[in-house]
Amino acid sequence: MDRWTAMRVFVKVAETESFAKTARHLHMSAAAVTRTIAALEELIGARLFVRTTRSVKTTEAGKRYLNDCRRILSDIAEAESAAAGHYAEPSGTLAVTASAMFGRIHVLPVVMAYLDAYPGMRARTLFVDRTVNVLDEGIDVAVRIGHLPDSGFTAVQVGSVRRVICGSPDYLRAHGTPATPGDLKRHRIVASSSAWSLTEWRFGDGQRVVIDPILQCNTNESVIAAAKAGWGLTRVPIYQIAPALQAGTLAIALDEFEEPALPIHILYPEGRQAPAKVRAFVDLAVSSLRRSPFLN
Repeated sequence: MDRWTAMRVFVKVAETESFAKTARHLHMSAAAVTRTIAALEELIGARLFVRTTRSVKTTEAGKRYLNDCRRILSDIAEAESAAAGHYAEPSGTLAVTASAMFGRIHVLPVVMAYLDAYPGMRARTLFVDRTVNVLDEGIDVAVRIGHLPDSGFTAVQVGSVRRVICGSPDYLRAHGTPATPGDLKRHRIVASSSAWSLTEWRFGDGQRVVIDPILQCNTNESVIAAAKAGWGLTRVPIYQIAPALQAGTLAIALDEFEEPALPIHILYPEGRQAPAKVRAFVDLAVSSLRRSPFLN
């Protein structure tokens, strides 16, 4: 069995969720596609698909194998391009991850600009509020907020994120602007249950305030909406409220007591040997993110 061909067939079946569509796309017979998948499952020793009369879905083992196959096929395409003298030209599919809201606000525009610049490229994003295992999930580039552990990956710092306490001007006029962290005890607090939120808010001078939120939401979008409505004070990364600050619907309080900003890094595994698709994206992302006034 040609392992490379088998991987191509497997990836296409996973994408189309159909043996018949895969056969038409790859100019194969449906029987040949079926035999290829069966031989691949026998070789691996695990079922890759759950088949019914109406659908074809990847199993958990199939999902993990799919990420590896995509990465391997992309590497093969990159190697072929290098052998043909086209290593300097991006090709294949680029996979990028970032936290959910930062990805949507700051990384997605870079990805779209990248695809405009390189029409032959494709991209997939994974914007989630968890630390993604770059190698296990077939990721080419990660954008991370916070201090990085030693990993052996290449990391380029592109900015930093302040964590700010904010409220609407109407709320601050009605209830007063806190002058010290201790004043927060007298205010209504809206907090998020996301990874950004802690029950103890820390400040740059070493002060710590245990908060007792009256309203707790599972997303930062919700706590920001509550703060903009004049309901109370909240604490979020500044980039998430940039439009509200510019529009004057939110104002920052206690900025002189803030903790040091968290660094933002672009992270990728291959260092100087990174393929052209990664190097081109990193160059574009570094330039774009460093220009943002709310990331410095």
